[in-house]
Amino acid sequence: MSVRHLEALFQPASVVVVGASDRPGSVGQVVWRNLRAGGWSGGLWAVNRRPQALDAATVFPDVSALPATPDLAVICTPAASVPALVDECGRKGIRAAIVITAGLRDPAPGGGTLSQAMLAAARPHLLRILGPNCIGLLVPGLGLNASFAPSAGLPGELAFVSQSGALATAMLDWASSRGIGFSHFVSLGDGADVDFGDVLDYLASDAGTRAILMYMESVAAARKFMSAARAAARNKPVILVKAGRAPAGALAAASHTGALAGSDAVFDAAVRRSGALRVDTLEALFDAAQTLSRVRHWRGDRLAVLTNGGGAGVLAADALPPASLATLSPATRAALDGCLPPTWSHGNPVDIVGDAPVARYVAALDVLLAAPEVDGVLFMHAPTAIVPAAEIAKACLPALQRASRPVLGCWLGGETVQGAAAVFERSGVATYDAPERAVAGWQQLVQYHAAQQALLELPEAGPAGREPQAARAAAVLQRALDAGHEWLSPGACAELLEAYGIPMVATCDVADAQAAARIAQGQPGPVALKIRSPQIVHKTDVGGVALGLRGADEVMAAATGMLEHVRARLPQAQIDGFTVQAMADRPGAWELICGIASDATFGPVVLFGEGGTAVELRADRALALPPLNDVLARELVGRTRISRMLAGFRGRPGVDARALRDVLVRISAIACEQPAVAELDINPLLADERGVLAVDARVRLRRAAPGEPSRLALRPYPRELAAQVECGGRTLVLRPMRPEDGARLAAFYAGASPADLRLRFFMVRREIPRSELARYCQIDYEREMTLVALDGEAMAGEVRAVCDPDNEVAEFALQVATAWQCRGLGTAMLRRMIGYLAGRGVRQLRGECLEANAGMRALASRLGFELRLKPLGLVEMTLALR
Repeated sequence: MSVRHLEALFQPASVVVVGASDRPGSVGQVVWRNLRAGGWSGGLWAVNRRPQALDAATVFPDVSALPATPDLAVICTPAASVPALVDECGRKGIRAAIVITAGLRDPAPGGGTLSQAMLAAARPHLLRILGPNCIGLLVPGLGLNASFAPSAGLPGELAFVSQSGALATAMLDWASSRGIGFSHFVSLGDGADVDFGDVLDYLASDAGTRAILMYMESVAAARKFMSAARAAARNKPVILVKAGRAPAGALAAASHTGALAGSDAVFDAAVRRSGALRVDTLEALFDAAQTLSRVRHWRGDRLAVLTNGGGAGVLAADALPPASLATLSPATRAALDGCLPPTWSHGNPVDIVGDAPVARYVAALDVLLAAPEVDGVLFMHAPTAIVPAAEIAKACLPALQRASRPVLGCWLGGETVQGAAAVFERSGVATYDAPERAVAGWQQLVQYHAAQQALLELPEAGPAGREPQAARAAAVLQRALDAGHEWLSPGACAELLEAYGIPMVATCDVADAQAAARIAQGQPGPVALKIRSPQIVHKTDVGGVALGLRGADEVMAAATGMLEHVRARLPQAQIDGFTVQAMADRPGAWELICGIASDATFGPVVLFGEGGTAVELRADRALALPPLNDVLARELVGRTRISRMLAGFRGRPGVDARALRDVLVRISAIACEQPAVAELDINPLLADERGVLAVDARVRLRRAAPGEPSRLALRPYPRELAAQVECGGRTLVLRPMRPEDGARLAAFYAGASPADLRLRFFMVRREIPRSELARYCQIDYEREMTLVALDGEAMAGEVRAVCDPDNEVAEFALQVATAWQCRGLGTAMLRRMIGYLAGRGVRQLRGECLEANAGMRALASRLGFELRLKPLGLVEMTLALR
């Protein structure tokens, strides 16, 4: 990801249109006209090799002839000319270009495509390119319309980013007709250089943007996108529509963008993990932007519906999940009895009856806003001749302004309620014209805050379990690859699972029926016999499974008959022998499925759901991106229908939930640490109150290419950075921060002296809020790092660094526990961080400390930092990294 020179793209002071033209209907003519007519007050030049008159402006023959260097070039020339023009722009010192031109996927004269030649021309100059094949860029607040869009757009605080140019122009027209304005309106086109990740990084820190809306068709760089989306979603709402929910739509999206669309369920999992919100329609996109940017004081999902019409209330209640309709307490119902007529609905929705005067609205609203069992209120009104709607809206304003929970407005009707809706909107209340849209807005709030809460969850440290034996597992996989196998044998699958501490029934691969009989002879209970063939994946479909066999004779007979049956049905299949497994004696256990699937865009994903032979028919499964921890595993299980039954019901005990989540975390570790695993299926995984047990497993292999980058969309925990340091006569562990370190970090801050906390945070602090602790522990290893020093289980120090999106500069902070100060620990930790940052190519490390922090200043000086005194008693510390 990179925001380098994006200021020149999104906030230019001057623009040149290359290919500006007076030819009616040409792209160069439309772009020039839009820039002139849009209110642009910055520098503006035109370049065209053909001499012409252009609004009395001087038309220069080439970029090099310009009297000054523009910030931004807009290129509207034929495709074959673009690479040379980009090079010319770079030589002039221009740092950003919008390439409107299409057709750059055509072959270039020197080999490759014109798009590749364009990027090669831009690279030496660090010139950033938006496009090609895009409609351009609008920044209405600057009067910048560097596009061939039919309108200039209104200024506003929403940013809209689209892969589709045609859809972007339609949405611009639609938004203008509804008075919706934009801080930035961006058409990515082919996204050869600037892509979603870059734009998200830029807009996340843009003060003039309060929400980021995106229309997506595909993701090219999954890890870059995820890292940028997670960072942006912590700052402001990120809301998106992605085409291709249906298979036909996915195919159309892929052919339109020239990229392969990934699985829609996987994309859903990625969006959920990022903290963004996905909606289904473009109208919902703008509704969600209104709702999320206006609603404050979020408490939970229990909604009370206040209405003067029973029918409207029923429609709203029908659209809500039952758990989201607040159950009114006896105290709340009694309070409503005191201010409503006897004919009110006596429940939720609260129907205050159609003849309600202003005072009745206000009183009922006050009761609901004070009810502890109500997390939010949907205020609905259908027009009547009793009292003007605008008077009701104005009377309710004081209650809305002091409300400590969200209120949504829904004014049903047309002209009669327009004034009332405007009153609500001016006061910052999200307002809708239909019950279903209002409820959809509430559900968007629920989904968004659930995703945001997931970013703040701190998993508890689990019980000490056996550490995965990654090297042993890798050796199992490599042996199979060396033998040319695509699938692991059942025995090798069992060895892989055992290496990762996943319990499985005793499993043994044998070459023939006689060996199978000998294995069965030594088993105390019944066994299962399965055919072993690389061509037979679903063994039950061909009669390749026999269950409940006892003793050598039964196994011998079953193996002989199975071999004859399979050879008769699949004579071409290569039979490698049999697998003998102990039968699991777990009556009443649930049959589950879990494993790893591979997505073309987001790489490995973890799957969980209801298992058994009808797994495809039931389709009760959920997906999550690895790596997982205990909290994420719990959330994954909770998204399946079977999760409610796993908790126990009608006297049936619940399953060992901790053991189940532990298996999912260990499967996630396989996905992160074993790139040779393309797919893994454990089906069934038996689960009951005694724990979990894998009965059958399949693993498909893949041979990674030499030097192949990680396929993971999220960078996993970098355990390779863990080390031991000698300090003060003791050996401490220095390792990266984990999400499970929340309690340890809280104790570290709680044990710090007030003076130490002031030196660390530049202010007096009594405690660190849990949300802040979560932010410190839930780090994105792709762009930040925190190393903690552990003395046993206690934290002795921390050093953290956050890199900019360009990986140019990192900012650091350091704190050492009082008992460990002046013992060399701070020096050891900061040196380790410096080495890590230098290794990943960071050029400069910066930090600030109080002038009164003599210890930090001395440490920085010893390590070669340059110190500079700043205002307000601060000292800036800077170190150039080689």
